[in-house]
Amino acid sequence: MLRVHFTGLDLARLRLAGDPDALWETVLSLHRLRDKQGESIFGDWRAETRGRLNGETRLLAPLVPPRGYFPDFLTPPEAGLGLDAGLQALRETPGDRVHRELGRLPTVRTLPAWIRSMAEGDDRAVARLTGALASYHEAAIAPYWPHIQAQIEADRAVRGRALLDGGADALLSSLPPMMRWRAPVLEADYPVDRDVHLDGRGLLLIPSFFCRRTPVTYADPDLTPVLVYPARHASEAAPAVAAPPRSLGKLVGHTRSAVLGSIGGGCTTSELARRVGVSAASASQHAGVLREAGLVLTLRHGSAVMHTLTPLGAALLRGGATVRRAPQVPERSTTASM
Repeated sequence: MLRVHFTGLDLARLRLAGDPDALWETVLSLHRLRDKQGESIFGDWRAETRGRLNGETRLLAPLVPPRGYFPDFLTPPEAGLGLDAGLQALRETPGDRVHRELGRLPTVRTLPAWIRSMAEGDDRAVARLTGALASYHEAAIAPYWPHIQAQIEADRAVRGRALLDGGADALLSSLPPMMRWRAPVLEADYPVDRDVHLDGRGLLLIPSFFCRRTPVTYADPDLTPVLVYPARHASEAAPAVAAPPRSLGKLVGHTRSAVLGSIGGGCTTSELARRVGVSAASASQHAGVLREAGLVLTLRHGSAVMHTLTPLGAALLRGGATVRRAPQVPERSTTASM
């Protein structure tokens, strides 16, 4: 079990990441690619991704074992700003840190020579690693990025509503069931028994599309505290790929256009009904049609449901219907730094 210990200052410094983290998603997706679980959900994604790969998995596998620890330097916080920023931060990782973290791998004695040479400051080895990560991301993550963003935004809407309704206490209580808030400690299912003391540094919560079953955190307790947790999914089944409509007017009409425009940063069905001036049943029906068209995501939160816009829905409202909705890559495995 993982136990994260909060102080009052930590609760005040609790944060929720604004966007998917490019390198956390990249690294965690490697687990899902290699396991055999969730074939009905991940089968198409695995087949499509493997068809685009060109040896990247073989290069990265020694650094990211199927289970257990992987080096913290693979997921620098700068990756929250995008893949390029994350890879640049990875390139600048000090050699002594690379050496220390590689030494924690149970397979350190059998690591390929090019990986061991990174700890000695070999720029060519680092370039090989960042190149493999970039190529893997292009094959496995980039084609699905709009859908990943939509899922993360939907999860953020649920967490944000909890925060607005009840503060940090309610936000922590709203996290997935493998995490349990028992103030002042957040308990979580975890592969090993571990305590993390925040000591006033706060905590960054990162919802992740590819994180499953247990949350993930850095192994090094001196790094800025983060907790990557499984984002909620609108469905356990992969949705059909919907082609974007030729025009918003032809697709939705007046009422559904009003529904789409009223969702904003997220709202419940009853709130949506009040904003549009229709019954709750009518609001739910219109939201369902928009959801089937790939414009809206709906997640259940307690007894209510929360509606949010997908990137395509937001683009149509802006008048730029150029976003293609990608296939889903649902549920994935979690092996974590520990």
